[in-house]
Amino acid sequence: MPITLLPDELEAVKYGTDGLVPAVVQDADSLDVLMVAYMNDEALRRTLTSGATCFWSRSRQEYWVKGETSGNTQKVVDVRYDCDSDCVLVLVRQNGVACHTGERSCFHRSFGGGLGQDPSDPPSNVGS
Repeated sequence: MPITLLPDELEAVKYGTDGLVPAVVQDADSLDVLMVAYMNDEALRRTLTSGATCFWSRSRQEYWVKGETSGNTQKVVDVRYDCDSDCVLVLVRQNGVACHTGERSCFHRSFGGGLGQDPSDPPSNVGS
Protein backbone atom coordinates (compact mmCIF):
# COMPACT_ATOMS: atom_id res chain seq x y z
CA MET A 1 0.00 0.00 0.00
CA PRO A 2 1.72 3.20 -1.13
CA ILE A 3 1.94 5.90 1.52
CA THR A 4 1.15 9.50 0.63
CA LEU A 5 3.77 11.80 2.08
CA LEU A 6 3.28 15.27 3.41
CA PRO A 7 5.63 17.93 1.96
CA ASP A 8 9.19 17.73 3.34
CA GLU A 9 8.53 14.62 5.46
CA LEU A 10 11.41 12.63 3.96
CA GLU A 11 13.78 15.53 4.57
CA ALA A 12 13.12 15.14 8.32
CA VAL A 13 14.89 11.76 8.44
CA LYS A 14 18.44 12.02 9.79
CA TYR A 15 20.76 9.50 8.17
CA GLY A 16 24.08 8.48 9.71
CA THR A 17 27.44 9.44 8.24
CA ASP A 18 27.14 6.28 6.12
CA GLY A 19 23.86 7.57 4.65
CA LEU A 20 21.82 4.90 6.42
CA VAL A 21 19.04 4.86 8.99
CA PRO A 22 18.13 1.77 11.07
CA ALA A 23 14.75 0.30 10.17
CA VAL A 24 12.97 -1.76 12.82
CA VAL A 25 10.40 -4.06 11.23
CA GLN A 26 7.46 -5.00 13.43
CA ASP A 27 4.42 -7.22 12.86
CA ALA A 28 1.44 -4.86 12.55
CA ASP A 29 -0.90 -7.27 14.36
CA SER A 30 1.14 -8.97 17.10
CA LEU A 31 3.65 -6.09 17.43
CA ASP A 32 6.50 -8.63 17.55
CA VAL A 33 9.80 -7.17 16.33
CA LEU A 34 10.67 -9.23 13.28
CA MET A 35 13.98 -7.81 12.12
CA VAL A 36 16.25 -4.78 11.88
CA ALA A 37 17.84 -3.68 8.64
CA TYR A 38 19.09 -0.43 7.11
CA MET A 39 17.65 1.99 4.59
CA ASN A 40 19.12 4.87 2.70
CA ASP A 41 16.97 7.63 1.20
CA GLU A 42 16.16 5.64 -1.94
CA ALA A 43 15.29 2.43 -0.04
CA LEU A 44 12.91 4.40 2.18
CA ARG A 45 11.32 6.01 -0.89
CA ARG A 46 10.92 2.61 -2.55
CA THR A 47 9.34 1.18 0.60
CA LEU A 48 6.87 4.04 0.85
CA THR A 49 5.87 3.97 -2.82
CA SER A 50 5.80 0.20 -3.45
CA GLY A 51 4.25 -1.13 -0.25
CA ALA A 52 7.04 -3.73 0.03
CA THR A 53 10.06 -3.38 2.32
CA CYS A 54 13.24 -2.36 0.54
CA PHE A 55 16.58 -2.15 2.32
CA TRP A 56 20.23 -1.34 1.61
CA SER A 57 22.60 -4.26 2.07
CA ARG A 58 25.73 -3.03 3.80
CA SER A 59 27.67 -6.17 2.88
CA ARG A 60 26.61 -6.43 -0.79
CA GLN A 61 26.25 -2.68 -1.35
CA GLU A 62 22.92 -3.11 -3.15
CA TYR A 63 19.19 -2.77 -2.64
CA TRP A 64 17.13 -5.78 -1.64
CA VAL A 65 13.42 -6.30 -1.29
CA LYS A 66 12.37 -8.63 1.52
CA GLY A 67 11.05 -11.86 0.04
CA GLU A 68 12.22 -11.22 -3.51
CA THR A 69 14.12 -14.52 -3.56
CA SER A 70 12.66 -16.38 -0.55
CA GLY A 71 8.99 -15.58 -1.06
CA ASN A 72 8.77 -14.42 2.59
CA THR A 73 7.37 -11.01 1.75
CA GLN A 74 6.36 -8.07 3.90
CA LYS A 75 3.35 -5.92 3.07
CA VAL A 76 3.84 -2.43 4.50
CA VAL A 77 0.99 -1.18 6.69
CA ASP A 78 2.61 1.95 8.14
CA VAL A 79 6.02 3.63 8.35
CA ARG A 80 6.91 5.85 11.29
CA TYR A 81 9.98 7.74 12.40
CA ASP A 82 11.13 8.35 15.95
CA CYS A 83 11.28 11.59 17.93
CA ASP A 84 14.92 12.18 16.92
CA SER A 85 14.17 11.31 13.26
CA ASP A 86 17.13 8.90 13.24
CA CYS A 87 15.31 5.56 13.16
CA VAL A 88 12.28 4.28 11.27
CA LEU A 89 9.66 1.76 12.32
CA VAL A 90 8.03 -0.27 9.57
CA LEU A 91 4.80 -2.05 10.48
CA VAL A 92 4.15 -4.99 8.16
CA ARG A 93 2.03 -8.03 7.53
CA GLN A 94 4.57 -10.83 7.23
CA ASN A 95 4.02 -13.60 4.69
CA GLY A 96 6.11 -16.56 5.87
CA VAL A 97 9.11 -16.01 8.10
CA ALA A 98 11.19 -12.88 8.57
CA CYS A 99 14.54 -14.44 9.45
CA HIS A 100 16.91 -15.96 6.90
CA THR A 101 17.41 -18.88 9.35
CA GLY A 102 13.77 -19.93 8.92
CA GLU A 103 12.60 -18.47 12.24
CA ARG A 104 9.54 -16.24 12.35
CA SER A 105 11.60 -13.39 13.87
CA CYS A 106 15.29 -12.61 13.79
CA PHE A 107 14.97 -12.14 17.56
CA HIS A 108 14.43 -15.80 18.43
CA ARG A 109 17.40 -16.13 20.82
CA SER A 110 17.72 -14.89 24.39
CA PHE A 111 20.82 -14.51 26.52
CA GLY A 112 20.99 -16.97 29.39
CA GLY A 113 19.86 -20.08 27.56
CA GLY A 114 16.62 -18.88 26.06
CA LEU A 115 17.43 -20.28 22.60
CA GLY A 116 14.30 -20.87 20.59
CA GLN A 117 12.05 -18.73 22.76
CA ASP A 118 9.00 -17.40 20.92
CA PRO A 119 9.47 -13.59 20.74
CA SER A 120 5.84 -13.04 21.77
CA ASP A 121 6.36 -15.04 25.00
CA PRO A 122 7.40 -13.06 28.07
CA PRO A 123 11.03 -13.54 29.12
CA SER A 124 11.52 -16.61 31.32
CA ASN A 125 13.33 -14.61 34.02
CA VAL A 126 10.47 -12.12 34.65
CA GLY A 127 9.62 -12.05 38.34
CA SER A 128 12.93 -13.67 39.37
